Amino acid sequence: QVQLVESGGGLVQPGGSLRLSCAASGFTFAVYAMNWYRQVPGKERELVASISRAYTTYYADFVKGRFTISRDNDKNTSDLEMNNLKPEDTAVYYCNAHSLTYPDYWGQGTQVTVSS
Repeated sequence: QVQLVESGGGLVQPGGSLRLSCAASGFTFAVYAMNWYRQVPGKERELVASISRAYTTYYADFVKGRFTISRDNDKNTSDLEMNNLKPEDTAVYYCNAHSLTYPDYWGQGTQVTVSS
């Protein structure tokens, strides 16, 4: 059974930090690129960061310098370290496993709220 389970969301004050984690199971994690998306009500889901099979990373401009994506192929996890959080970072964050060859998988999402 394929699973992507996010954890680590919550309420944080502006300027604070959170670390999101995505635990994968049921598929060959190492052959997938791992992405983090976010979505707010009424808006399209947007790509936040990506890490390829070769550990190449990509960041959306709005998180560059503040967020760091990582992966551990031994533990089948991908993390998103988020620093200097802003109220506009408030969203549901989703983990995505992407492959051009195999089906994509999505987690259920974790809420991040940045508010004082």
